[in-house]
Amino acid sequence: MSRGLPLFHRRRILLSGAIGGITCAAVAVGAAMAGQDGGGDASASTKAASTISCPAVAGSLPEIPAEAQAEVDRNLALLDTQLAEANKRLSTSQGEGGPNFVQNAILGPLADKRKSTLDRIAISIGRHAEKPAGLEALAECTLSDGGAGAGSDTGAGGEAGGAASPTAAASQPADEQGGGADQGGGAEQGGGGAGAGSGQTISCPDVASEIGDVPAAAQAEVDRNIALLQTQLDEANKRLASSAGEGGPNFVQNAILGPLKDKRASTIDRIELSFSRQGSTAPSGLDALAGCSLASG
Repeated sequence: MSRGLPLFHRRRILLSGAIGGITCAAVAVGAAMAGQDGGGDASASTKAASTISCPAVAGSLPEIPAEAQAEVDRNLALLDTQLAEANKRLSTSQGEGGPNFVQNAILGPLADKRKSTLDRIAISIGRHAEKPAGLEALAECTLSDGGAGAGSDTGAGGEAGGAASPTAAASQPADEQGGGADQGGGAEQGGGGAGAGSGQTISCPDVASEIGDVPAAAQAEVDRNIALLQTQLDEANKRLASSAGEGGPNFVQNAILGPLKDKRASTIDRIELSFSRQGSTAPSGLDALAGCSLASG
């Protein structure tokens, strides 16, 4: 009996140690999992805290003629509005679409809108003084992490969260450099392939037939931009055909039709600018031709 008791106590000690080891291991695993969960939450929080940052424009403008000041101010305010809307879209679209959703549905359309607005600023100044060059380099925006929020586009020092490098956007967007598409009165009515399984194509109002008489000195530039409208439509129809089933119910509007409208608006602005350079006025109402829609193929 005197030898049995120590053996019994030893077994109790060993059993207690084993249970204690299992408990410690469980605590360690739980802590590790909690750490991983915390890291995931931190990552999600960081993603949610991202904002869109754009180069400041006002500080890059020359002296603005008094006659153009009001129009320039309106367009600078519009740049702020566009940025605020894009940041709102970013904050409410977490988890939508595929890996290129933010670029295709938010940053790309924002760059197109900004380019169109910057063109209008240049046009308004150019009517009364030397037209500023290089503003299109300020169209591109980027994502920046942090809670600084959207900065003002009218400030000279860049926007909160870090401004995008103008050199990254110095060249015209690749999807607006194409050309060579056939020009014609009905060229923009349809075209491209049908959406996969949908039997739909994108149809746009015809711009060429609404332009009327073009100043001889502006004809080449107008022709280039008319051809560019067709190229943009062809690319949008190709995107429609290759993206069947992607994204949510608003994918086509957000990722294809919306960006196409912005590109067309910018191109139509360039057509109007080519008229103004020659002292002529483009036909009114061309801006209304920027929007496109789906049509059954």
